[in-house]
Amino acid sequence: MSKIRIPFLSFTFLLVVTASAEGFVPSDDSLSAAPIDTVRPLAERNGARGFARRIIRYFLHANNPDPKKKVDFGVIPGPHYSSTTGLGLGILGTATYSADRTDSLLPRSNAMVYTDATTGGFFLVGLKGTHFFPHGRYRLDYKANVSTFSASYWGIGYDASDEDGNESDYRRNRILAMGRFLFHLGRGIYLGPIVHYRVFQAKGVKENKRPLWLGEDLTIRNSAAGLSLTYDSRDFMLGASRGIFLQLDQTFSPRFLGNGDYSFSATELTVSSYKRLWHGAVLAGEWHSLFTYGSTPWPLLAEVGSNDRMRGYYEGRYRDKNLMEGQVELRQHIKGRHGAVLWVALANAFPSFDDIAMRRTLPNAGIGYRWEFKKGINIRIDYGYGRQGGGFIFNLGEAF
Repeated sequence: MSKIRIPFLSFTFLLVVTASAEGFVPSDDSLSAAPIDTVRPLAERNGARGFARRIIRYFLHANNPDPKKKVDFGVIPGPHYSSTTGLGLGILGTATYSADRTDSLLPRSNAMVYTDATTGGFFLVGLKGTHFFPHGRYRLDYKANVSTFSASYWGIGYDASDEDGNESDYRRNRILAMGRFLFHLGRGIYLGPIVHYRVFQAKGVKENKRPLWLGEDLTIRNSAAGLSLTYDSRDFMLGASRGIFLQLDQTFSPRFLGNGDYSFSATELTVSSYKRLWHGAVLAGEWHSLFTYGSTPWPLLAEVGSNDRMRGYYEGRYRDKNLMEGQVELRQHIKGRHGAVLWVALANAFPSFDDIAMRRTLPNAGIGYRWEFKKGINIRIDYGYGRQGGGFIFNLGEAF
């Protein structure tokens, strides 16, 4: 089953409706000549139209930052529909700022808050961002979110995941928190500690589907710590057009941190590259791999599918101890604030390198629309297609 997200840009609808109403705004003369009992309703309508004009101006000029502002902040609603979660409304807020406005070479920090709720009982609230300290000496990456929703689970390994009859519905409650504090070593290189705290809970699992969890606990608490190495030469984090990004995380989840029987370690590598082609075109590529060693619990196995990778796959349907995946995306500016993308991708989740096989390699391709909300920050609507079908994704910022 595919996760289907059909976005509906309510702000576009608002722009069309309010723009159409512009011709019906009464003049000052007509207002003064109106009967006494109509003055109040007309004034109220004028106030509503004035508010609508401000909304229109906000979206029309959101990508023209005011250099006098210390923080460039914007908010956008994201209504959507999902066959599994129902009708929903997501709200995204983004901010870019500089910790030292006198340093023109210091990358701009960014922060994003987001929330989503649907008629099917899905709820999510979170925060993520990157803060660059003055003089670029340190960098802080952070992410935290809480969510609850009705999810599906097929089991562990390709054969179990590929069997439609294994689908098991349950309620997934999740808490995620991550912090990465990096020291600048020079020339875009950062090194420092990384910590994770995660809680997963599977509620309402049917007894006949319990064997899919292979006897593991349905509630998993995980604390992890390790080291992170980052190289970043991108021109802009949220919408790069040139440069390279490399991140290597090595984390450990030992028993003494409260992980009980689920003691394991993980190595995660992400490499991204961006290159300008012809006018308005950027070719972006990403390689991502995650390898786990030891007693890795079911919710922390490597998973295929997300809003950023293998778009269109149900997140977590395919899961195993290891994962390798790559994607190439062509991004083309069309005109004004509009753009489009095309991408292709492959992924393989496997228990060991001896089990890698082409028949278990998952294909992915898709197309997307881009609208520049803030300078360099796009709203994206993607349709990704995979082995079980496809789905829409609405989000802020590029996938990678």
